[in-house]
Amino acid sequence: MFTGIVSGQGRVTSLKPTPDGESAVLEFDAGDSAADLELGGSIAVNGVCLTATQIRQGHVSVDVMGETLARTTIGSLGEGDRVNLERCVPATGRLDGHVVQGHVDGVGTLLEREDQGAWERLRFSVPVPLDRYAAEKGSIAVDGVSLTVTAVSEPGAAEPWFEVGLIPTTLSETGLGEKKIGDPVNLEMDVLAKYAERLLSFSGNGERA
Repeated sequence: MFTGIVSGQGRVTSLKPTPDGESAVLEFDAGDSAADLELGGSIAVNGVCLTATQIRQGHVSVDVMGETLARTTIGSLGEGDRVNLERCVPATGRLDGHVVQGHVDGVGTLLEREDQGAWERLRFSVPVPLDRYAAEKGSIAVDGVSLTVTAVSEPGAAEPWFEVGLIPTTLSETGLGEKKIGDPVNLEMDVLAKYAERLLSFSGNGERA
């Protein structure tokens, strides 16, 4: 489990497809984020939970399955790209952000960004039907960064969106500060909302409602 509090930024050194073209191997320089990472350990890369398969001098390799390539932005990474990194939270750690699984639900796009003086307002598109999980003052992970939703589109909007506010620390210490209009981002909706919806689909006797 993660909390959406980015521990550092890494830099991609390579993304190579496997011979069958069904998966890929991503390698990146994790810097200090690899300090206590062991083989088989989990690390979130732009919000995607991945397993370390090779570690050498701060460089980490991970296998990326076809499902991940299809549903996240990992497949579009190139050499030199910066990525947000977070190690999984220990059982005794603080939940400073919110419950993040590293299971990306879909990809959104940066629609607007506006300087508000000490902070910035960013608006992102959100795919239907994921928009139903975005709630004002609720939590969302954008490229692995835990953020509070400040505004949402009306229910049933043809092109749904949500907005967040980024403080200077988030702008400087995560990749969100460099995002341009039209750039894609990984979105993980609040898992508590997804579980609540699933439970409500059943009646009290265990049958579907």
